[in-house]
Amino acid sequence: MATTVRANNTLQQLEAINMIYTVPVRVFVAHPDPLIQAGLIALLCQAEAVILVAIGDAQVVITDYRNGILEAARVKAHSGKVLVVTAVEKEWLVRSALAQGVKGYLLQSCTVSELVAAVRNVSEGLVYLCPPVRGYAAGGGSVAQLTGRENDVLQLLATGRCNKEIARDLGIGVGTVKTHLKGVMNKLGATARTHAVVLATKRGIVQDVGADRKLTQR
Repeated sequence: MATTVRANNTLQQLEAINMIYTVPVRVFVAHPDPLIQAGLIALLCQAEAVILVAIGDAQVVITDYRNGILEAARVKAHSGKVLVVTAVEKEWLVRSALAQGVKGYLLQSCTVSELVAAVRNVSEGLVYLCPPVRGYAAGGGSVAQLTGRENDVLQLLATGRCNKEIARDLGIGVGTVKTHLKGVMNKLGATARTHAVVLATKRGIVQDVGADRKLTQR
């Protein structure tokens, strides 16, 4: 019963979308997960707002996180744009993808209307982020609450460096490092240096190397 309801909702969304858009966007889907690839193609084939084409003719390339980072640099050569569909939603990684040139970011749980809206926006040169990660864009999210130097100090702190090492790496005084650390701890609500790193890692503000190595394979 639940599957039937979801299918009906998807069809209703597609019908509404097809009534709104008349000029289709040229899309190439290259997701490494076979099930997600098949699902994306099946949905997009039913959307008159989209036409599937070869990668060289695509306005938008849809792929996963890891390949999205690589593809973002390549498609600049022919003015294409990358839309990532992924399970990765950590702030550090979302912001990294945007910095590398990814234009659209969707979680795998997105609806068909979100998918088509993302394709349309990205094709027009706009950045599209799904609601769960929207606050991570420049001007929002936890990282934006920190100054640039506070973020630099936090990233080095997360690697295990002491104040003297952080000062040396950033070319600033130890006293200045302590001032920035105080600001970081206040903004994160941390009670100690290690607590600040734990909180920042949980929020995805700093890179959790072990976990992110697995995540970026998706």
